Amino acid sequence: MNAPSGSPQTGGTLAREMGVLGLVATGVCAMVGAAINVIPFMIQRNVPGIGASVLPAYLLAAIPALFAALAYAILASAMPRAGGSYVYASRGLNPYLGFVASFSQWFSLCVAIGVVSYLLVPFLRDVAIAAGSSGVSAALETSTARLVIPIVVLWTFVGVNLRGIAAYQRTVVPLMFLTLILGGLVIVAGFSYDHIDFLSTVVGSTRAMAEAPDTAAGIRPVFVASVLLFSSFIGFDTIAQAGGEARDAARTLPLAIGIAIIGVAAFYFLFTAAVYHAVPWQWVAEQARTRDLTAPGLLAPLLPRPLTVVMVSGAAVALMKDLPAMLLGTSRLMFAWAEDGIFPAAVARVHPVRRTPDTAILASGAMATAGILGSHLAGDFFLGVDILVISMLINFLVMSVAVLTLPGRNPALAARVRVVPQRAAQVALAGAGVLVIGTFLVMHIWRDVTADTAWYFRSTILWLVMLSVASLIYWRERRALVRRGVDVQAVFSTLPPE
Repeated sequence: MNAPSGSPQTGGTLAREMGVLGLVATGVCAMVGAAINVIPFMIQRNVPGIGASVLPAYLLAAIPALFAALAYAILASAMPRAGGSYVYASRGLNPYLGFVASFSQWFSLCVAIGVVSYLLVPFLRDVAIAAGSSGVSAALETSTARLVIPIVVLWTFVGVNLRGIAAYQRTVVPLMFLTLILGGLVIVAGFSYDHIDFLSTVVGSTRAMAEAPDTAAGIRPVFVASVLLFSSFIGFDTIAQAGGEARDAARTLPLAIGIAIIGVAAFYFLFTAAVYHAVPWQWVAEQARTRDLTAPGLLAPLLPRPLTVVMVSGAAVALMKDLPAMLLGTSRLMFAWAEDGIFPAAVARVHPVRRTPDTAILASGAMATAGILGSHLAGDFFLGVDILVISMLINFLVMSVAVLTLPGRNPALAARVRVVPQRAAQVALAGAGVLVIGTFLVMHIWRDVTADTAWYFRSTILWLVMLSVASLIYWRERRALVRRGVDVQAVFSTLPPE
C-alpha cells in the first residue's frame, strides 16, 4: 500500500474555478480588516513613545512580509495545491515542521476569525451611534447581542464557503471593492484636513498637543511597533491555501500574491498617513490611554454625520469581509493534512456536487465559534494579535528555509519553480528572508518574555502549547500510517493528487 486513505475516495476533487481576481480578493479580504482601522492607532497605547513614528514602523513591518511573499510565490509556482503552506514545507523541508507550523497557523487564524467576528458588534454599535440611533446602539451593547450576532454572521459565511467557489467569489470580490472604495473615503477625508482644522474643532486637543512634544521615537519603540504592525500584512498566505482551486495555478498564485501584498501595503500606508495627517498623534496617544480608537472615530469630529456613518459602515464591512477568506484558508489547511493521512480521513471529504471540503469548513467554523465564546468570556485583542504574529513569523520563516532546502530535499519539484528560477537569486532572497524574519521573531519573543504580565498571557507559552498538541497529533497519525503499510516517504515526496 503506497498512499494514505485520503481524499481520492471521499467523494470528488476540488474545482479549479478561481481566477486571478478571486485570488487577489481572497488575499485582500484576509488582510484589510480590523488591523487597518484599529492597530495603527491603538499602537500608541501598546507601544508608548512611538509617537509620530508609526509610518516608519509600518514601512519596517512590510519588509519581512515582502520576503515571505517572495518565498510563497516561489514555492507556489512549483507546488500549486490546497493547503499551500503545509504542502510547501512538508515537500520542501520536513513533514513534521510543515505540520506543526501550519497547525499553529490554523489554530491562531481560527482564533482570529472568532475575535474578528466578536469585534463586529462594537463596529455595528458605532454605526448606530454615528447615525444617532441610541436605542439600537444600546441593544447592541447587551450580552445576548454581543454573542448571537457574531455567531450568526460567522455561520452565514461558513454557508457561503460550503456552497462552492462560484458563490465564494461572488461574495469576496464585491466585498473587496466595497472595502477599498470606503477606505478610499477615509484617505480622501484625512488628506482634506490638517492638524489646524482638528485643533479648532476638538476641545482639549490643544492641551494634548502641548503635553506631548512632537519628537521622533527612539529606535526601540519603532522596532517593537513594527513587530505588532507586521500583523497587518498577515493574510496574503490565504491565497496559497487556495492552490487546489486556482486556474493555471502555477502562474496565477504568484501573480495574485504579488498584487495583494504590494497593493495592500500601499493602501495601508496611505490610509494611516491620511488619519495622522488630520489628527495629531499626541491626541491619538492621549485618547488611546483611556478608550479604544478606530480610524472613522478619530476623523468623526471633522466630518458631517452622513459621511461619518458611511465611513464607520466601511470599517464594519472591512471587518466582516475577513471571514470568508480566512475560513477558506483554514479549511484548506485541514483538507491538506487529511489528504496526506496525518489527520482524520473524513476531513478530506469533498462534496460531490459543490466540490468543497465541507467537513474541513465545518470544523474550522466550529473552532472559530470557540474563539467567539472565548472572546465573550475574557477577550484580549492584543493577546490575539501576539499569538497570530508568533505563529505567522514561524510559518514565514519555515517558508524561507523551504526555498533554501527544496532542491536537496525534492529536486523534481525544485525544477518546476517558475518564479525567480535562478538558484543564486533564490538563495539570496530566501537567505535575506531568514535573516529579517528571524530577527523579527527574536524581537517578538524577547518582548513577550520580558513583558510584565502573567505567564498565561504570553503568546510564546501559548505557541509552545500548540506545538505540543500538534506534535502529538502528527506522531500518532504517522505511526498509524506506518502500521497500515503506507510508504510515508513517498507520500511526502510527491504532490497530493489534484
